[in-house]
Amino acid sequence: MAKGGAVWGIDIGQCALKALRCRPHEKEPRRLVVESFDYIEYPKILTQPEAEPAELIREALETFLSRNELVGDTVAMSVGGQNGLMRFIKLPPVEAKKIPDIVKYEARQQIPFSLDDVVWDYQQLTGGSEEDGFALEPEVGLFAMKRDQVARALAPLEAAGIEVDLIQLAPLSVYNYVCFDRFEEMKSQPYDPAKPPSSTVVISLGTDTTDLVVTNGFRVWQRNIPIGGNHFTRALSKELKLTFVKAEHLKRNATQADDPKAVFQAMRPVFSDLLAEIQRSLGYFQSLDKAAQIGEVIALGNAMKLPGLQRYLAQNLEQDVKPIEDFNRLTAGSAGSNAQYKENILSFGPAYGLCVQALGKSELKTNLLPEEIVRKRMIRAKKPWAVAGVAAVLAGLTFNYFTHVSSWRSADVTNRDDFKSAFSLAASTKTSADGLEAERASIKTAAEGLIKTQEQLTSNVEGRLEWLDLIKALDASLPRDPRPREENADHVMSRNELHITALDERHFADLAAEYITPVDAKYLESKNEDAVAAGDPAAAAGAPADAAGATADPAAGGAAAAPGEAPTGPGFVIQLTGYHYHNADQTNQTRKFVIDTLVKALEEGTVKLPDGYDEASKKLTGELVDVSLKDMGISRPWLVAGKPLKSEPIDPDAALMGDGGIGGGMPAGFGALAPAAPVAGAEGAAPGVDPALPVSKIFEVKRYDFVVQFCWQPKTRAERREAAAKRLAAEAEAAAAKAAAEAAASEQPAAQ
Repeated sequence: MAKGGAVWGIDIGQCALKALRCRPHEKEPRRLVVESFDYIEYPKILTQPEAEPAELIREALETFLSRNELVGDTVAMSVGGQNGLMRFIKLPPVEAKKIPDIVKYEARQQIPFSLDDVVWDYQQLTGGSEEDGFALEPEVGLFAMKRDQVARALAPLEAAGIEVDLIQLAPLSVYNYVCFDRFEEMKSQPYDPAKPPSSTVVISLGTDTTDLVVTNGFRVWQRNIPIGGNHFTRALSKELKLTFVKAEHLKRNATQADDPKAVFQAMRPVFSDLLAEIQRSLGYFQSLDKAAQIGEVIALGNAMKLPGLQRYLAQNLEQDVKPIEDFNRLTAGSAGSNAQYKENILSFGPAYGLCVQALGKSELKTNLLPEEIVRKRMIRAKKPWAVAGVAAVLAGLTFNYFTHVSSWRSADVTNRDDFKSAFSLAASTKTSADGLEAERASIKTAAEGLIKTQEQLTSNVEGRLEWLDLIKALDASLPRDPRPREENADHVMSRNELHITALDERHFADLAAEYITPVDAKYLESKNEDAVAAGDPAAAAGAPADAAGATADPAAGGAAAAPGEAPTGPGFVIQLTGYHYHNADQTNQTRKFVIDTLVKALEEGTVKLPDGYDEASKKLTGELVDVSLKDMGISRPWLVAGKPLKSEPIDPDAALMGDGGIGGGMPAGFGALAPAAPVAGAEGAAPGVDPALPVSKIFEVKRYDFVVQFCWQPKTRAERREAAAKRLAAEAEAAAAKAAAEAAASEQPAAQ
């Protein structure tokens, strides 16, 4: 932003010095007002062989300073596009905060010099998008100049006593002017890369080079074409055998020449070369941006006044080439009526763009002014304040010193008796306090030792009962058959009994991450199989299950029925291995019997434990009460695996006749399946069999082996009471909600 209210944009060209002094409009924030301008043409073009550029620029700056006042104003200057490097890079999706690091890496790749030898800057272009801190396909403009070129550009102005605050490349100044002057309404619309707005082509024809700038207000592309107004002059000088000065004069007054046709015939090759370069550049641009559409072509630079040039370009480019007649958002004020301003308005585009940037209203805000110059000026500007601050600090320290000396003399403890007695009393008091503190510390240490011993003695009072309570709960969960045993297959296979052969446990630091997540798919599959086994195929018809293990509940119209919140944190996984013979009835066998008895009991059952508690005295009574297995920390029981039914022979007399039963003396593998030996002499007995031998009572049953697992997070008695209270409150709340819903449903038909 400007130091004061106004800024100077100075464009030192090869033919003339152009300058504009602008300030913001008082009523319209998106307009500028020209307060002053200057156009100083050199006696000779800087690139003429006999010209001395440094002297010509120095004289022009002296003339400029004699006419204008720069004190308090911001000064911005432009340098030719051929003196700098411009790259437009599309980065991959990346965190927005990491873009500076990636750009620095790209600068090392794109700039063919050491970064210490150049002045460079970058800016992320508008039109990109950002989501969750990530920039999606951001485009970055990278600009650089060699330090010695920057120093050469600054040298004339520094010699003239002009402090430059901003250095910008001329094509980028033109881009800033076009965006501010012509794309203001378009910038309010969001940028769509698939349907970008039409692009404007700016042909800025200079003395030695032409800057071709293509922009749609969001994206910019430029190329420096090494053809300018001097090339027309040199063509005339060569073809018509004229001096450079006469050829320049003839070029500017071609229509008044004795033979205009010969003049234009001599310049025709330059016309063709310029057109070819422009067409080639635009073709290359459209090959890079397939969606780009050329909207208009505007012309800048006094060289565009060459008769026939605009018409020639328009005919061959098949686009109207419109020279700038006035600036849309620049109020010329008194300068608008000045003939010199009107005559040279085509050359003020870069200076206008510099003013736009210096006033903080530009799209590109990069600055190629070396950082060391900025730092040096900042230090110089702050030196007076630093000196004044140091002087103020020294004055304050001096005053503070004398104040403290005066106070010290009034409180000199070495020479006053009242201080000595007070110090003596304080010392004795401190000694007493230190003794009491040492005694307090020793008492505290002893007390902490007693507390630690007490905690060690009482820490496992409740914990030692956890596994006993679990065993009791498992015992209560097993089915029991009250009938007396009978030694036949039908009775064994109809008894409500499960046989547990092994109990294993494993501790997990985090049940959810280490156990539940890995087995969740199998757990849900097992629950679906349980629904099928229970004769409810609709509940297992492939309904999706959520992460917590919820399955479709057909009774609720397909709503999710979660088996319970998955436990988190440390805990045990208990595995029960066993078998049963309850396989006689086709509707109640194999896994269904395990689900209906053990698994269901683990989910819904209770066990009597000495958890009685007197709320009045806040003490345990030891009374046996029903405790829910859920409140004990048991959750997610499921049938992990089951083997196919297999036949197993049972010998009721095995306990009487030895380990092998009837076949105890037979080879291994034969005794258990030995055929029944009928008693000799009995009805149906085979001849030759000794009737004294006992008759075999072996019978076969169907055995089903299974593995059940469940999670267990041990709870103390206090924790069990708290869990029960929460569960009962939740159930009461759910019942109240259900009753309210039923009441509302019953009232609705009545209202209808």
